[in-house]
Amino acid sequence: MKVVVRKSCIIFLVLITLATLTKAQVVDRIIAKVDNYIVLQSELDIAYEQFKANMEGLPSGDVQCKVFETLIINKLMLAKAEIDSVVVDRSAVDEQLERRMQYFIAQVGGADKLEGYYGKTVDELKADLRKQVKEQMITQKMQDNITNKIKVTPGDVKKFYSGIPLDSLPYFSTEVEVGQIVKKAFVSQSQKAIVRKKLSEISERIRNGEDFGELARLYSEDPGSGKLGGEIGFMKKGDLVPPYEAAALRLKPGELSGIVESEFGFHLIQMLGRKGNEYNTRHILIKASSSKKDISSSAYYLDSIRSQILNGKLNFEKAAKDLSDDKATSPNGGMFQDHNTGDTRITLENIDPALFFVIDTMKVGSITNPVIYQMEDGTEAVRIVYYKSRTAPHQANLHDDYQKILTATQEEKKNNAINKWFDKTKGEVYINIHDDYKHCQILQAQ
Repeated sequence: MKVVVRKSCIIFLVLITLATLTKAQVVDRIIAKVDNYIVLQSELDIAYEQFKANMEGLPSGDVQCKVFETLIINKLMLAKAEIDSVVVDRSAVDEQLERRMQYFIAQVGGADKLEGYYGKTVDELKADLRKQVKEQMITQKMQDNITNKIKVTPGDVKKFYSGIPLDSLPYFSTEVEVGQIVKKAFVSQSQKAIVRKKLSEISERIRNGEDFGELARLYSEDPGSGKLGGEIGFMKKGDLVPPYEAAALRLKPGELSGIVESEFGFHLIQMLGRKGNEYNTRHILIKASSSKKDISSSAYYLDSIRSQILNGKLNFEKAAKDLSDDKATSPNGGMFQDHNTGDTRITLENIDPALFFVIDTMKVGSITNPVIYQMEDGTEAVRIVYYKSRTAPHQANLHDDYQKILTATQEEKKNNAINKWFDKTKGEVYINIHDDYKHCQILQAQ
Protein backbone atom coordinates (compact mmCIF):
# COMPACT_ATOMS: atom_id res chain seq x y z
CA MET A 1 0.00 0.00 0.00
CA LYS A 2 1.33 3.43 -0.85
CA VAL A 3 1.52 5.80 2.08
CA VAL A 4 2.08 9.51 1.63
CA VAL A 5 4.18 11.66 3.94
CA ARG A 6 2.94 15.25 4.10
CA LYS A 7 5.17 18.26 3.33
CA SER A 8 7.98 16.05 2.08
CA CYS A 9 6.91 14.61 -1.28
CA ILE A 10 8.04 11.18 -0.09
CA ILE A 11 5.93 8.14 -0.87
CA PHE A 12 6.94 4.78 0.54
CA LEU A 13 5.48 1.35 1.07
CA VAL A 14 4.36 0.22 4.50
CA LEU A 15 4.04 -3.50 3.95
CA ILE A 16 2.79 -6.34 6.05
CA THR A 17 5.96 -8.40 6.34
CA LEU A 18 7.20 -11.32 8.37
CA ALA A 19 8.59 -8.75 10.82
CA THR A 20 5.03 -8.00 11.94
CA LEU A 21 4.55 -11.60 13.06
CA THR A 22 6.12 -11.54 16.51
CA LYS A 23 7.44 -14.78 17.95
CA ALA A 24 6.78 -13.73 21.53
CA GLN A 25 5.34 -10.89 23.54
CA VAL A 26 7.71 -7.92 23.54
CA VAL A 27 7.81 -4.78 25.63
CA ASP A 28 6.12 -2.01 23.64
CA ARG A 29 4.60 1.39 24.24
CA ILE A 30 1.98 3.69 22.76
CA ILE A 31 3.53 6.75 21.12
CA ALA A 32 0.37 8.27 19.63
CA LYS A 33 -3.40 8.08 19.92
CA VAL A 34 -5.72 9.05 17.07
CA ASP A 35 -9.33 8.76 18.22
CA ASN A 36 -9.73 5.02 18.98
CA TYR A 37 -6.52 4.04 17.16
CA ILE A 38 -2.97 3.87 18.49
CA VAL A 39 0.56 3.96 17.06
CA LEU A 40 3.02 1.64 18.80
CA GLN A 41 6.75 2.16 19.03
CA SER A 42 7.19 -1.19 17.26
CA GLU A 43 5.07 0.04 14.33
CA LEU A 44 7.32 3.06 13.91
CA ASP A 45 10.49 0.97 14.18
CA ILE A 46 9.32 -1.50 11.50
CA ALA A 47 8.04 1.23 9.14
CA TYR A 48 11.27 3.21 9.56
CA GLU A 49 13.43 0.20 8.72
CA GLN A 50 11.27 -0.59 5.68
CA PHE A 51 11.54 2.98 4.47
CA LYS A 52 15.34 2.99 4.74
CA ALA A 53 15.56 -0.37 2.96
CA ASN A 54 13.52 0.97 0.02
CA MET A 55 15.44 4.24 -0.40
CA GLU A 56 18.70 4.49 -2.33
CA GLY A 57 19.49 7.77 -0.60
CA LEU A 58 17.72 9.15 2.45
CA PRO A 59 16.13 12.61 2.19
CA SER A 60 17.25 15.47 4.37
CA GLY A 61 15.55 16.25 7.66
CA ASP A 62 14.33 13.99 10.43
CA VAL A 63 13.31 10.88 8.51
CA GLN A 64 11.91 9.13 11.56
CA CYS A 65 9.55 12.08 12.14
CA LYS A 66 8.38 11.91 8.51
CA VAL A 67 7.67 8.19 8.84
CA PHE A 68 5.91 8.75 12.17
CA GLU A 69 3.76 11.45 10.57
CA THR A 70 2.74 8.99 7.87
CA LEU A 71 1.55 6.52 10.50
CA ILE A 72 -0.47 9.30 12.16
CA ILE A 73 -2.10 10.11 8.80
CA ASN A 74 -2.95 6.42 8.32
CA LYS A 75 -4.62 6.24 11.73
CA LEU A 76 -6.54 9.43 10.98
CA MET A 77 -7.79 7.84 7.76
CA LEU A 78 -8.99 4.82 9.74
CA ALA A 79 -10.77 7.05 12.25
CA LYS A 80 -12.45 9.04 9.47
CA ALA A 81 -13.38 5.84 7.63
CA GLU A 82 -15.20 4.70 10.75
CA ILE A 83 -17.04 8.02 10.99
CA ASP A 84 -17.87 8.03 7.26
CA SER A 85 -18.83 4.30 7.19
CA VAL A 86 -16.10 3.38 4.69
CA VAL A 87 -15.73 -0.42 4.78
CA VAL A 88 -14.18 -3.28 2.79
CA ASP A 89 -15.83 -6.63 2.07
CA ARG A 90 -14.79 -9.51 4.28
CA SER A 91 -14.27 -11.74 1.25
CA ALA A 92 -11.80 -9.20 -0.18
CA VAL A 93 -9.93 -9.17 3.14
CA ASP A 94 -9.86 -12.98 3.16
CA GLU A 95 -8.50 -13.06 -0.39
CA GLN A 96 -5.77 -10.52 0.36
CA LEU A 97 -4.87 -12.29 3.60
CA GLU A 98 -4.52 -15.59 1.78
CA ARG A 99 -2.24 -14.03 -0.82
CA ARG A 100 -0.01 -12.52 1.87
CA MET A 101 0.19 -15.80 3.76
CA GLN A 102 1.08 -17.76 0.63
CA TYR A 103 3.83 -15.24 -0.03
CA PHE A 104 5.19 -15.65 3.50
CA ILE A 105 5.09 -19.43 3.17
CA ALA A 106 7.04 -19.23 -0.09
CA GLN A 107 9.59 -16.90 1.54
CA VAL A 108 10.47 -19.31 4.35
CA GLY A 109 10.22 -22.47 2.26
CA GLY A 110 6.97 -24.03 3.42
CA ALA A 111 4.07 -23.86 5.87
CA ASP A 112 5.78 -26.26 8.29
CA LYS A 113 8.82 -23.99 8.56
CA LEU A 114 6.65 -20.92 9.09
CA GLU A 115 4.67 -22.64 11.83
CA GLY A 116 7.81 -24.00 13.46
CA TYR A 117 9.53 -20.62 13.54
CA TYR A 118 6.62 -18.73 15.09
CA GLY A 119 5.20 -21.57 17.15
CA LYS A 120 1.73 -20.99 15.70
CA THR A 121 -0.43 -22.65 13.06
CA VAL A 122 -1.03 -20.91 9.73
CA ASP A 123 -4.62 -20.22 10.85
CA GLU A 124 -3.37 -18.58 14.05
CA LEU A 125 -0.93 -16.44 12.09
CA LYS A 126 -3.74 -15.40 9.76
CA ALA A 127 -5.82 -14.39 12.76
CA ASP A 128 -2.91 -12.24 13.98
CA LEU A 129 -2.63 -10.49 10.60
CA ARG A 130 -6.32 -10.11 9.74
CA LYS A 131 -6.76 -6.76 11.50
CA GLN A 132 -3.64 -5.31 9.85
CA VAL A 133 -4.72 -6.43 6.38
CA LYS A 134 -8.21 -5.00 6.87
CA GLU A 135 -6.87 -1.68 8.14
CA GLN A 136 -4.44 -1.38 5.21
CA MET A 137 -7.26 -2.02 2.74
CA ILE A 138 -9.49 0.60 4.40
CA THR A 139 -6.61 3.11 4.40
CA GLN A 140 -6.05 2.45 0.70
CA LYS A 141 -9.74 2.99 0.03
CA MET A 142 -9.66 6.29 1.91
CA GLN A 143 -6.60 7.42 -0.07
CA ASP A 144 -8.36 6.52 -3.30
CA ASN A 145 -11.41 8.53 -2.25
CA ILE A 146 -9.22 11.56 -1.54
CA THR A 147 -7.16 11.38 -4.73
CA ASN A 148 -9.50 9.83 -7.33
CA LYS A 149 -10.21 13.15 -9.11
CA ILE A 150 -6.56 14.03 -9.68
CA LYS A 151 -5.59 14.49 -13.34
CA VAL A 152 -2.10 14.87 -14.80
CA THR A 153 -1.42 16.59 -18.14
CA PRO A 154 1.70 16.28 -20.33
CA GLY A 155 2.49 19.84 -19.24
CA ASP A 156 2.44 18.74 -15.60
CA VAL A 157 4.89 15.93 -16.39
CA LYS A 158 7.26 18.24 -18.25
CA LYS A 159 7.15 20.81 -15.43
CA PHE A 160 7.84 18.12 -12.80
CA TYR A 161 10.79 16.77 -14.79
CA SER A 162 12.22 20.25 -15.37
CA GLY A 163 12.16 20.86 -11.64
CA ILE A 164 14.52 17.98 -10.90
CA PRO A 165 18.19 19.08 -10.70
CA LEU A 166 20.36 17.32 -13.28
CA ASP A 167 22.55 15.78 -10.60
CA SER A 168 19.44 14.35 -8.92
CA LEU A 169 18.04 12.52 -11.96
CA PRO A 170 17.91 8.78 -11.24
CA TYR A 171 20.07 6.32 -13.15
CA PHE A 172 18.20 3.26 -14.41
CA SER A 173 19.90 -0.09 -14.79
CA THR A 174 19.13 -2.56 -17.57
CA GLU A 175 15.39 -2.84 -18.21
CA VAL A 176 13.39 -5.38 -20.17
CA GLU A 177 9.88 -5.70 -21.59
CA VAL A 178 8.44 -9.18 -21.22
CA GLY A 179 4.94 -10.49 -21.93
CA GLN A 180 3.03 -13.72 -21.68
CA ILE A 181 -0.06 -15.46 -22.99
CA VAL A 182 -1.48 -17.92 -20.49
CA LYS A 183 -3.92 -20.74 -20.98
CA LYS A 184 -5.24 -22.62 -18.01
CA ALA A 185 -5.15 -26.37 -18.41
CA PHE A 186 -8.32 -27.49 -20.12
CA VAL A 187 -10.46 -29.54 -17.77
CA SER A 188 -12.10 -32.53 -19.39
CA GLN A 189 -15.73 -33.46 -18.90
CA SER A 190 -14.63 -36.65 -17.13
CA GLN A 191 -12.71 -34.58 -14.54
CA LYS A 192 -15.70 -32.29 -14.08
CA ALA A 193 -17.95 -35.32 -13.61
CA ILE A 194 -15.78 -36.50 -10.71
CA VAL A 195 -16.26 -33.15 -8.94
CA ARG A 196 -19.99 -33.09 -9.62
CA LYS A 197 -20.35 -36.57 -8.13
CA LYS A 198 -18.43 -35.54 -5.00
CA LEU A 199 -20.55 -32.41 -4.50
CA SER A 200 -23.73 -34.43 -5.07
CA GLU A 201 -22.68 -36.77 -2.27
CA ILE A 202 -21.95 -33.81 0.03
CA SER A 203 -25.33 -32.28 -0.84
CA GLU A 204 -27.05 -35.53 0.09
CA ARG A 205 -25.21 -35.64 3.42
CA ILE A 206 -26.42 -32.11 4.21
CA ARG A 207 -30.00 -33.00 3.31
CA ASN A 208 -29.70 -35.99 5.64
CA GLY A 209 -28.84 -33.72 8.56
CA GLU A 210 -25.06 -33.20 8.53
CA ASP A 211 -23.81 -29.69 9.27
CA PHE A 212 -23.03 -27.56 6.20
CA GLY A 213 -20.34 -25.57 8.04
CA GLU A 214 -18.45 -28.66 9.17
CA LEU A 215 -18.51 -30.14 5.67
CA ALA A 216 -17.31 -26.80 4.25
CA ARG A 217 -14.35 -26.86 6.64
CA LEU A 218 -13.55 -30.40 5.55
CA TYR A 219 -14.00 -30.16 1.80
CA SER A 220 -14.21 -26.57 0.53
CA GLU A 221 -11.23 -25.39 -1.53
CA ASP A 222 -12.07 -21.71 -1.05
CA PRO A 223 -9.11 -20.52 1.09
CA GLY A 224 -11.03 -17.53 2.39
CA SER A 225 -14.40 -18.93 3.42
CA GLY A 226 -13.63 -22.62 3.83
CA LYS A 227 -12.20 -22.21 7.34
CA LEU A 228 -15.24 -20.10 8.26
CA GLY A 229 -17.71 -22.83 7.46
CA GLY A 230 -18.16 -21.56 3.92
CA GLU A 231 -19.79 -18.26 4.91
CA ILE A 232 -18.97 -15.36 2.57
CA GLY A 233 -20.79 -12.56 4.38
CA PHE A 234 -23.31 -10.01 3.12
CA MET A 235 -22.76 -9.03 -0.50
CA LYS A 236 -24.42 -6.59 -2.86
CA LYS A 237 -25.63 -7.52 -6.32
CA GLY A 238 -22.68 -7.54 -8.69
CA ASP A 239 -20.08 -8.35 -6.03
CA LEU A 240 -19.88 -12.06 -6.89
CA VAL A 241 -19.41 -13.83 -10.23
CA PRO A 242 -22.66 -14.03 -12.26
CA PRO A 243 -23.26 -17.81 -12.17
CA TYR A 244 -22.89 -17.87 -8.37
CA GLU A 245 -25.05 -14.79 -7.82
CA ALA A 246 -27.79 -15.93 -10.19
CA ALA A 247 -28.07 -19.28 -8.42
CA ALA A 248 -27.89 -17.74 -4.94
CA LEU A 249 -30.60 -15.16 -5.54
CA ARG A 250 -33.06 -17.87 -6.56
CA LEU A 251 -32.77 -19.45 -3.10
CA LYS A 252 -34.85 -18.90 0.02
CA PRO A 253 -33.12 -18.69 3.41
CA GLY A 254 -31.87 -22.14 4.40
CA GLU A 255 -32.36 -23.56 0.90
CA LEU A 256 -29.59 -25.44 -0.96
CA SER A 257 -28.70 -24.88 -4.61
CA GLY A 258 -27.90 -27.47 -7.17
CA ILE A 259 -24.30 -27.70 -8.37
CA VAL A 260 -23.16 -24.38 -9.86
CA GLU A 261 -20.15 -24.01 -12.15
CA SER A 262 -18.16 -20.74 -12.24
CA GLU A 263 -14.68 -19.70 -13.30
CA PHE A 264 -13.46 -20.72 -9.83
CA GLY A 265 -14.82 -24.28 -9.90
CA PHE A 266 -18.02 -25.96 -8.73
CA HIS A 267 -20.15 -24.63 -5.87
CA LEU A 268 -22.82 -25.94 -3.54
CA ILE A 269 -24.57 -22.82 -2.19
CA GLN A 270 -26.86 -22.21 0.77
CA MET A 271 -28.73 -18.95 1.31
CA LEU A 272 -28.37 -17.71 4.89
CA GLY A 273 -30.36 -14.50 4.77
CA ARG A 274 -31.18 -11.19 3.12
CA LYS A 275 -30.90 -7.62 4.37
CA GLY A 276 -32.25 -4.97 2.03
CA ASN A 277 -30.30 -5.22 -1.23
CA GLU A 278 -27.66 -7.49 0.32
CA TYR A 279 -27.59 -11.24 0.79
CA ASN A 280 -25.47 -13.65 2.81
CA THR A 281 -24.55 -17.11 1.57
CA ARG A 282 -22.16 -19.91 2.33
CA HIS A 283 -20.74 -22.36 -0.13
CA ILE A 284 -18.55 -25.39 -0.64
CA LEU A 285 -16.14 -24.95 -3.54
CA ILE A 286 -14.39 -27.85 -5.23
CA LYS A 287 -12.11 -27.34 -8.21
CA ALA A 288 -11.79 -29.82 -11.04
CA SER A 289 -8.16 -30.84 -11.49
CA SER A 290 -6.60 -31.27 -14.91
CA SER A 291 -4.95 -34.40 -16.24
CA LYS A 292 -1.75 -34.63 -18.26
CA LYS A 293 -3.92 -34.95 -21.35
CA ASP A 294 -5.74 -31.73 -20.45
CA ILE A 295 -2.43 -29.86 -20.04
CA SER A 296 -1.26 -31.17 -23.40
CA SER A 297 -4.41 -29.79 -25.04
CA SER A 298 -3.67 -26.32 -23.64
CA ALA A 299 -0.05 -26.55 -24.80
CA TYR A 300 -1.17 -27.56 -28.28
CA TYR A 301 -3.57 -24.59 -28.38
CA LEU A 302 -0.83 -22.12 -27.36
CA ASP A 303 1.61 -23.62 -29.84
CA SER A 304 -0.88 -22.80 -32.59
CA ILE A 305 -1.19 -19.21 -31.29
CA ARG A 306 2.61 -18.89 -31.19
CA SER A 307 2.93 -20.06 -34.81
CA GLN A 308 0.36 -17.51 -35.98
CA ILE A 309 2.21 -14.71 -34.16
CA LEU A 310 5.56 -15.71 -35.63
CA ASN A 311 4.00 -15.90 -39.10
CA GLY A 312 2.56 -12.39 -38.76
CA LYS A 313 -1.06 -13.55 -38.74
CA LEU A 314 -1.59 -12.46 -35.13
CA ASN A 315 -0.29 -9.56 -33.04
CA PHE A 316 1.08 -10.69 -29.66
CA GLU A 317 -0.51 -7.87 -27.64
CA LYS A 318 -3.94 -8.32 -29.25
CA ALA A 319 -3.78 -12.08 -28.82
CA ALA A 320 -2.91 -11.64 -25.14
CA LYS A 321 -5.83 -9.26 -24.57
CA ASP A 322 -8.29 -11.53 -26.36
CA LEU A 323 -7.05 -14.99 -25.40
CA SER A 324 -4.87 -14.99 -22.27
CA ASP A 325 -6.34 -16.41 -19.05
CA ASP A 326 -4.07 -14.29 -16.83
CA LYS A 327 -6.16 -11.35 -15.59
CA ALA A 328 -3.13 -9.45 -14.29
CA THR A 329 -1.31 -9.19 -17.63
CA SER A 330 -3.94 -9.65 -20.35
CA PRO A 331 -5.33 -6.06 -20.11
CA ASN A 332 -1.76 -4.80 -20.77
CA GLY A 333 -1.41 -6.86 -23.93
CA GLY A 334 0.23 -9.60 -21.90
CA MET A 335 3.06 -7.34 -20.73
CA PHE A 336 4.32 -7.40 -17.16
CA GLN A 337 4.33 -4.02 -15.43
CA ASP A 338 6.38 -2.39 -12.72
CA HIS A 339 4.13 -2.44 -9.64
CA ASN A 340 5.11 1.11 -8.62
CA THR A 341 5.15 2.97 -11.93
CA GLY A 342 2.90 0.94 -14.22
CA ASP A 343 5.69 0.99 -16.83
CA THR A 344 6.09 -2.13 -18.97
CA ARG A 345 9.86 -1.81 -18.69
CA ILE A 346 11.12 -3.64 -15.61
CA THR A 347 14.63 -3.67 -14.19
CA LEU A 348 16.29 -7.06 -14.17
CA GLU A 349 16.60 -6.78 -10.38
CA ASN A 350 12.81 -6.54 -10.02
CA ILE A 351 11.76 -9.23 -12.45
CA ASP A 352 10.37 -12.48 -11.09
CA PRO A 353 13.26 -14.98 -10.71
CA ALA A 354 11.40 -17.73 -12.58
CA LEU A 355 10.81 -15.33 -15.48
CA PHE A 356 14.42 -14.12 -15.36
CA PHE A 357 15.72 -17.62 -15.98
CA VAL A 358 13.30 -18.01 -18.89
CA ILE A 359 14.48 -14.88 -20.73
CA ASP A 360 18.13 -15.33 -19.75
CA THR A 361 18.64 -17.71 -22.69
CA MET A 362 16.30 -15.89 -25.11
CA LYS A 363 17.01 -13.39 -27.87
CA VAL A 364 15.08 -10.11 -27.95
CA GLY A 365 12.03 -10.52 -30.17
CA SER A 366 11.69 -14.26 -29.62
CA ILE A 367 8.80 -16.25 -28.13
CA THR A 368 9.22 -19.44 -26.12
CA ASN A 369 7.53 -22.71 -26.85
CA PRO A 370 4.60 -23.46 -24.48
CA VAL A 371 5.86 -24.19 -20.96
CA ILE A 372 3.92 -25.56 -17.99
CA TYR A 373 3.76 -23.39 -14.88
CA GLN A 374 1.56 -22.73 -11.86
CA MET A 375 -0.44 -19.53 -11.54
CA GLU A 376 -0.50 -17.52 -8.29
CA ASP A 377 -3.71 -19.22 -7.12
CA GLY A 378 -2.20 -22.65 -7.73
CA THR A 379 -4.05 -23.30 -11.01
CA GLU A 380 -2.13 -25.45 -13.49
CA ALA A 381 -1.52 -23.59 -16.73
CA VAL A 382 0.65 -23.27 -19.81
CA ARG A 383 2.21 -20.06 -21.13
CA ILE A 384 4.32 -18.65 -23.93
CA VAL A 385 6.72 -15.82 -23.06
CA TYR A 386 7.63 -12.93 -25.37
CA TYR A 387 10.92 -11.08 -24.89
CA LYS A 388 9.98 -7.75 -26.46
CA SER A 389 12.88 -5.39 -25.68
CA ARG A 390 15.97 -4.67 -23.63
CA THR A 391 17.09 -1.14 -22.70
CA ALA A 392 20.68 -0.31 -21.76
CA PRO A 393 21.45 1.51 -18.46
CA HIS A 394 20.76 5.26 -18.75
CA GLN A 395 19.93 8.45 -16.87
CA ALA A 396 16.22 9.29 -16.64
CA ASN A 397 14.82 11.31 -19.54
CA LEU A 398 11.39 12.21 -20.86
CA HIS A 399 11.78 10.23 -24.07
CA ASP A 400 12.71 6.86 -22.56
CA ASP A 401 11.10 7.15 -19.13
CA TYR A 402 7.90 9.11 -19.66
CA GLN A 403 5.72 6.57 -17.84
CA LYS A 404 7.95 6.59 -14.77
CA ILE A 405 8.04 10.40 -14.65
CA LEU A 406 4.26 10.52 -15.20
CA THR A 407 3.82 8.22 -12.19
CA ALA A 408 6.12 10.40 -10.07
CA THR A 409 4.11 13.47 -11.08
CA GLN A 410 0.86 11.74 -10.12
CA GLU A 411 2.30 10.76 -6.76
CA GLU A 412 3.37 14.34 -6.03
CA LYS A 413 -0.16 15.55 -6.80
CA LYS A 414 -1.63 12.82 -4.61
CA ASN A 415 0.85 13.75 -1.91
CA ASN A 416 -0.33 17.35 -2.00
CA ALA A 417 -3.97 16.27 -1.88
CA ILE A 418 -3.31 14.11 1.19
CA ASN A 419 -1.48 17.04 2.81
CA LYS A 420 -4.49 19.32 2.33
CA TRP A 421 -6.86 16.63 3.58
CA PHE A 422 -4.76 16.12 6.72
CA ASP A 423 -4.60 19.84 7.50
CA LYS A 424 -8.36 20.11 7.04
CA THR A 425 -9.30 16.97 8.98
CA LYS A 426 -6.82 16.71 11.87
CA GLY A 427 -8.99 18.93 14.07
CA GLU A 428 -12.03 16.65 13.73
CA VAL A 429 -10.71 13.84 15.94
CA TYR A 430 -8.66 13.54 19.12
CA ILE A 431 -4.91 13.24 18.43
CA ASN A 432 -2.31 12.93 21.19
CA ILE A 433 1.43 12.45 20.61
CA HIS A 434 3.91 11.18 23.20
CA ASP A 435 6.25 13.80 24.63
CA ASP A 436 9.26 11.98 23.12
CA TYR A 437 7.96 12.87 19.66
CA LYS A 438 6.60 16.36 20.22
CA HIS A 439 9.73 17.69 18.46
CA CYS A 440 8.35 16.28 15.18
CA GLN A 441 5.76 19.09 15.21
CA ILE A 442 3.27 16.92 13.36
CA LEU A 443 0.23 18.90 14.49
CA GLN A 444 1.82 22.28 13.99
CA ALA A 445 -0.03 24.49 11.49
CA GLN A 446 1.74 24.65 8.13
